[in-house]
Amino acid sequence: MTKTIVPPTNCPSCNSILDWINDQLFCMNETCPAKNSKQVEHFAKALKIKGLGPKTVEKLDLDSINKIYDIDFNYIEKQLGSSKLAEKLVNEIEKSKSSSLQTLLPAFSIPLFGRSAAEKLCSKIEYLSEINHDVCKEAGLGQKVTDNLMEWLIMTFNQYADLPFSWKVENYKWVAEEDLELVKGTVCISGKLNSFKTKALATEKLQEAGYVVKSSLTKDVTILVNESGIESAKTKKAIQNNIKIINNLNEII
Repeated sequence: MTKTIVPPTNCPSCNSILDWINDQLFCMNETCPAKNSKQVEHFAKALKIKGLGPKTVEKLDLDSINKIYDIDFNYIEKQLGSSKLAEKLVNEIEKSKSSSLQTLLPAFSIPLFGRSAAEKLCSKIEYLSEINHDVCKEAGLGQKVTDNLMEWLIMTFNQYADLPFSWKVENYKWVAEEDLELVKGTVCISGKLNSFKTKALATEKLQEAGYVVKSSLTKDVTILVNESGIESAKTKKAIQNNIKIINNLNEII
């Protein structure tokens, strides 16, 4: 006999009515304790803030993202009982302040808006203030994703506006329309590099050489760099779309 699974109607933490969004249940209560602590955990994980896991979030009583940047060394040391742990966490929080827009946006738990959507969107803009419905459409975002993002920008972003971020796209290089003919191509890097120590350095050299660099394999990418030799999802997609693949970045610089 097959059992019928009845989905919950109320949040188990705050008892608010749950909303169905694209076959997923969401608690929309902004003061829900469980939701807020999970948002902090997700944010810390997305920004790679080491040492800020569930137990530490609980010990530090972090019930909002803003509080991450309000706490100081003395408070952390007192709550964790360790100056060493406090120093490490303070350094991690400080490092997170340089996070790019494509890393930040998915960190705010906007329904259906993940890293892939952020990469697509950030290939079309430089700053957060440039986001609108037309840009989202141009980036290929679906209507529901766009609606969720725009609602977040209008209704929620103000509470985060003063956080210590530039709200800028990483490695953005604006190309004037009249200079497009001078662009040699659009490059995407897949996996680890052998020819450069970091992707940031490789990106800088590519831009100096006249290339536009994208972090995701968008439709305008003309060259995929795969020095690792691993057949990633990007590599498979590049093969399907007849995009040139090279295994040594120095071939084009």
